[in-house]
Amino acid sequence: MAHANVWNSHPKASGKGSRQCRVCAHRAGLIRKYNLNICRQCFREYAADIGFNKFR
Repeated sequence: MAHANVWNSHPKASGKGSRQCRVCAHRAGLIRKYNLNICRQCFREYAADIGFNKFR
Protein backbone atom coordinates (compact mmCIF):
# COMPACT_ATOMS: atom_id res chain seq x y z
CA MET A 1 0.00 0.00 0.00
CA ALA A 2 1.61 3.22 -1.12
CA HIS A 3 1.77 6.22 1.15
CA ALA A 4 -0.76 8.18 -0.93
CA ASN A 5 -3.35 5.41 -0.54
CA VAL A 6 -3.23 5.54 3.27
CA TRP A 7 -5.16 8.81 3.58
CA ASN A 8 -8.92 8.30 4.11
CA SER A 9 -8.56 4.54 3.70
CA HIS A 10 -10.47 3.95 6.95
CA PRO A 11 -14.02 5.37 7.07
CA LYS A 12 -14.67 7.84 9.88
CA ALA A 13 -17.66 7.40 12.17
CA SER A 14 -17.31 10.60 14.18
CA GLY A 15 -15.41 13.86 14.14
CA LYS A 16 -14.95 16.62 11.59
CA GLY A 17 -13.75 14.24 8.90
CA SER A 18 -17.02 12.32 8.90
CA ARG A 19 -19.29 15.30 8.18
CA GLN A 20 -19.65 17.31 5.01
CA CYS A 21 -21.99 19.84 3.45
CA ARG A 22 -24.99 18.19 1.83
CA VAL A 23 -24.88 20.72 -1.04
CA CYS A 24 -21.22 21.02 -2.01
CA ALA A 25 -19.45 18.34 0.11
CA HIS A 26 -17.26 20.98 1.81
CA ARG A 27 -15.99 19.97 5.26
CA ALA A 28 -15.24 23.35 6.89
CA GLY A 29 -17.71 25.86 8.34
CA LEU A 30 -20.58 23.40 8.81
CA ILE A 31 -23.85 24.53 10.37
CA ARG A 32 -25.13 21.44 12.17
CA LYS A 33 -27.89 23.11 14.17
CA TYR A 34 -31.39 21.77 13.41
CA ASN A 35 -29.62 18.96 11.50
CA LEU A 36 -28.94 21.30 8.55
CA ASN A 37 -25.42 20.00 7.78
CA ILE A 38 -24.78 22.84 5.33
CA CYS A 39 -21.58 24.88 5.11
CA ARG A 40 -21.87 28.58 5.86
CA GLN A 41 -21.36 29.61 2.23
CA CYS A 42 -24.21 27.40 1.00
CA PHE A 43 -26.38 28.51 3.93
CA ARG A 44 -26.10 32.15 2.86
CA GLU A 45 -27.12 31.14 -0.64
CA TYR A 46 -30.07 28.90 0.30
CA ALA A 47 -31.26 30.45 3.60
CA ALA A 48 -34.33 32.11 2.08
CA ASP A 49 -35.30 28.92 0.24
CA ILE A 50 -35.04 26.92 3.47
CA GLY A 51 -37.24 29.42 5.31
CA PHE A 52 -34.84 31.53 7.37
CA ASN A 53 -35.60 35.26 7.61
CA LYS A 54 -33.04 37.96 8.29
CA PHE A 55 -34.26 40.47 10.89
CA ARG A 56 -32.29 43.72 10.91
